[in-house]
Amino acid sequence: MESRRLERRLKERFIKAMATYHLIEDDDRILVGLSGGKDSLLLTELLAKRSLIQHPRFTVEALHVRMENIRYETDTSYLQAFCDSLGIRLHIRTTRFEVEVPSNQNNQTSAARLRKQKQPCFLCSWNRRKQLFNLAQELGCNKIALGHHQDDLIHTALMNLTYQARFATMPARLKMRKMPLTIIRPLCLIPESDIKAYAEQQGYQKQQKLCPYETNSHRTDIKRFYDQLEQMNPEARYSIWGALETENKLIEESI
Repeated sequence: MESRRLERRLKERFIKAMATYHLIEDDDRILVGLSGGKDSLLLTELLAKRSLIQHPRFTVEALHVRMENIRYETDTSYLQAFCDSLGIRLHIRTTRFEVEVPSNQNNQTSAARLRKQKQPCFLCSWNRRKQLFNLAQELGCNKIALGHHQDDLIHTALMNLTYQARFATMPARLKMRKMPLTIIRPLCLIPESDIKAYAEQQGYQKQQKLCPYETNSHRTDIKRFYDQLEQMNPEARYSIWGALETENKLIEESI
């Protein structure tokens, strides 16, 4: 009974996000960023099943990007079987990026260079996103779907407030100006706890190797801070989300 309630809740919030933020329209061609984590697996499943209803009419394909020099690995045979079971075409591309290692000869110079250089998480995300943009245009897709859930958007808002002195987040819908693409986040109304529960219920296969940087970032610190906020006020999620709604931060157009 609880498993059915969970599945129904996920479906309802997914559909509500589609309607509230106008994420999907007739004749959309959507490319999903399928990392292999629980979020992207759920996103792919929900989009694939919704596309069969044909209301609205849209098509879905998926891209998995492998990073040669980062120990972040998913069993691609599992992803292929997963997509095959949903009737989704899977594309796999491999890329890499270089992380500058500062020299120990001059600690002051090295520290200054380290502050200026792009961090591994940014570089990895940027290179994966580049592969998504390129393939989307090759395939004639007009939308890219990413698996960020509600907690991700709230954490990003807190990070921007804390480190960037601005109130902003990853929008549910972001229309690109420089290319005919729109980024959508259909899981934006779903809390991470529900996704974890569903992944366990469905037996989603976990990634074989986790990213070595994933527990050493500002995002990890903010996640701990947010957990404390929810302990102080269980309604904190809805207050922050309401503020994002009020300030129109969930639907944007890129510069």
